[in-house]
Amino acid sequence: MKWRAVGLVAVVLAAACSEGPRDVELSRAPDATTTTSTTTTVPPSSAVPTTAAPAESATTTTSSPGPVVAAASGAAVPWTVEPYHGFGAWLDTYDWSPTFARSPDHVVGPEAIDHMAAEGVQTLYIQASRWNSPTDILDPERLQLLIDRAHGHGMSVVAWYLPTLEDLTVDLRRILAVAALDVDGIGIDIEARNVGDVGERNRRLVELSARLRASLPDRSISAIVLEPVLLEDVNPNYWPAFPWAEIAPYYDVWMPMSYWTNRKGEWRAAYPYTAENMARVRARIGQPDALVHTIGGIGDKTTVEDLSQMLTGAVEQRAIGGSIYDYRTTKPEFWATLRSFRRT
Repeated sequence: MKWRAVGLVAVVLAAACSEGPRDVELSRAPDATTTTSTTTTVPPSSAVPTTAAPAESATTTTSSPGPVVAAASGAAVPWTVEPYHGFGAWLDTYDWSPTFARSPDHVVGPEAIDHMAAEGVQTLYIQASRWNSPTDILDPERLQLLIDRAHGHGMSVVAWYLPTLEDLTVDLRRILAVAALDVDGIGIDIEARNVGDVGERNRRLVELSARLRASLPDRSISAIVLEPVLLEDVNPNYWPAFPWAEIAPYYDVWMPMSYWTNRKGEWRAAYPYTAENMARVRARIGQPDALVHTIGGIGDKTTVEDLSQMLTGAVEQRAIGGSIYDYRTTKPEFWATLRSFRRT
């Protein structure tokens, strides 16, 4: 498995020459003043980078595929890490749910899925519920319509949920309801700071992760995580002593939210922010070959040049795929660059 070579080379050449999917209502990382630090990456030089797309072995160092899961529709859906490889696009509940959309004009429908497919998107990441949803699965009929439309285009679907950690029983129940959908994987968006005591918050996060793994043994689960540079350099008080090592055994894929658009100063550059966060995630969990799908953004605050730099960092750090947050804010001129994340 590899990225499309022609698109990759074109974008890398261009780059050389030149708080979820942050749930903004719940938690948004502040633009704190960046502290001085030494990174393990360097900006692209004027020379053509000598990086290449991840080798076949780099994209297949995974645990064996999980068992077939009986989906709500009765269909058999194999859960593996495959959906996280390649090019993805994100929808949150503000985008697709009539319950939470800011206005009827802001609700996207099946036509958005058609557009994603036309632009080469391979995996849809969709928020399937919220902590304050009236039911465990939000607007289930409309959600299923979007899932079915994506599958009809040959796209994978990963549903995601943001636990508050206030009531682990409720969090786990909703996550398992999401897992029972006709989807190809689930992602846990780890950023809520509703539990003020950091030690207790960490304890609950580890417990929830362990209970989830016990409930879904051998199935691929992704961790959508705050970026280490935010937690360590930009604002160490945001979530001190994040329990990387403690949750490491429970997740198969890591998806750092490397939103350079939320940063200032040296970290506003997409290349070092992407590359450094990927390197630090692997270091913090103690897995040099961990599977990482990098998320960039925010879409309406970035540029084509930023995305080219993001791709360079992703290639250098052997990302298995990439995407930006989110679909609604992705400008038309971005798609050509983002398609270089496609797997073939």
